Amino acid sequence: MTARHAPEDPHGDVWVLRLYVSGQTLRSLTAYANLKRICDEYLPGRYRIETIDVSVNPKWAVEDQIVAIPTTVRVRPEPVRRLIGDLSNLRQVLMGFEISTEVNFDGS
Repeated sequence: MTARHAPEDPHGDVWVLRLYVSGQTLRSLTAYANLKRICDEYLPGRYRIETIDVSVNPKWAVEDQIVAIPTTVRVRPEPVRRLIGDLSNLRQVLMGFEISTEVNFDGS
């Protein structure tokens, strides 16, 4: 997994998302793929994904109070928000991270 970097934005419009994983497990790979797909669709060119492998860098998990893997932390824009899991539920991700969208989930 590699992190995708958006250009630096002097106005602070770049979303910073930190994905905590443990190795190259199926759930970790799925979470990364889902996060990248969602960002490409809803935040094109305005995001940066930082992937942290807690088996290599455990202090990051302690500092960000990570209790489950995979966990994604929205670092920016504030406030900080966390989602646990592989991010397969689009509605949960969009609502949890407050990503503005025109998608109507109630079918109307």
